[in-house]
Amino acid sequence: MAHAPEPDPAASDLGDERPKWDNKAQYLLSCIGFAVGLGNIWRFPYLCQTYGGGAFLIPYVIALVFEGIPIFHVELAIGQRLRKGSVGVWTAISPYLSGVGLGCVTLSFLISLYYNTIVAWVLWYLLNSFQHPLPWSSCPPDLNRTGFVEECQGSSAVSYFWYRQTLNITADINDSGSIQWWLLICLAASWAVVYMCVIRGIETTGKVIYFTALFPYLVLTIFLIRGLTLPGATKGLIYLFTPNNPRVWLDAATQIFFSLSLAFGGHIAFASYNSPRNDCQKDAVVIALVNRMTSLYASIAVFSVLGASGPGLAFVVFTETDLHMPGAPVWAMLFFGMLFTLGLSTMFGTVEAVITPLLDSGNYWLEIFDNFAASLNLLMLAFLEVVGVVYVYGMKR
Repeated sequence: MAHAPEPDPAASDLGDERPKWDNKAQYLLSCIGFAVGLGNIWRFPYLCQTYGGGAFLIPYVIALVFEGIPIFHVELAIGQRLRKGSVGVWTAISPYLSGVGLGCVTLSFLISLYYNTIVAWVLWYLLNSFQHPLPWSSCPPDLNRTGFVEECQGSSAVSYFWYRQTLNITADINDSGSIQWWLLICLAASWAVVYMCVIRGIETTGKVIYFTALFPYLVLTIFLIRGLTLPGATKGLIYLFTPNNPRVWLDAATQIFFSLSLAFGGHIAFASYNSPRNDCQKDAVVIALVNRMTSLYASIAVFSVLGASGPGLAFVVFTETDLHMPGAPVWAMLFFGMLFTLGLSTMFGTVEAVITPLLDSGNYWLEIFDNFAASLNLLMLAFLEVVGVVYVYGMKR
């Protein structure tokens, strides 16, 4: 069976003109920031609690060693060897595999749309944290100001602020509801921040990542110290590490892809700015271990305080919990500031997974759209116009 010749990165059109990381720390922090995201705060702790710490961590570590690190190593290796984004990498390996790269770009684009929506929600809560008392601490007055909103009294102030004042959620998916202008502004602001941080590629991302990747660790440490001093912290940790469910192997294997952000194309993009001689095997092991320890660290910090999971952890459970802490706005600002920086660092990798392949093949895409997007479509549309008027509407009419 014939094999394609090994691609030579030195012969690449990008060559030495391709940007490079200022230092190794920027690259490692960017990969860690991309891998460590909101899922480390609410998905990993949830799985640990669901299956019990020991029952989940054993298959998780096995999946990490035999599945996560090898695939992670492959992505870093091909990225820095070929020095291209996901589309260019897989096309260089074989034109028949270019669909893999396109799939990565499409997946990252779709994920960026909903992921940044969550970041916008976090930003909305972060902005509302700069006031005392917090807006979710009590029910708002009714229209007549003779009492409180009945819907809020029937649930809680925290739930009302999330489901009504923030999302203004409808009864079911068939009713899309109206645009919430405050969330639209927050979404536009979130995209503006991401744009400003990636506008010049790794030149700007590499500098911002020092803060967005390290700040969450500071906040987690503060919450851990605070959480361990609260009454009931031991119960929360016991609840976290108590085995409950045997259906663990599948979720452990799946969680690896979320934990390391595999198959998104972001790590390929980041690695493409490395020297081809960089020790990517060591990088893969170091980043994977840091990611795993971060997940455990976050789990202990979260469950010592909250003992909950999912988006409800941030927008319902924590907002209820921080009301009982002295200096509630400060804790809210720290928590949502941490989530915002976590979301941004993940968005950097997700957006780079889309932008890098497009920049690598920009001229080719321009020629394709110039040659086919307008000319052929215009002819088809004009033909359909004639058919519609002559045979459907009627010439005499």
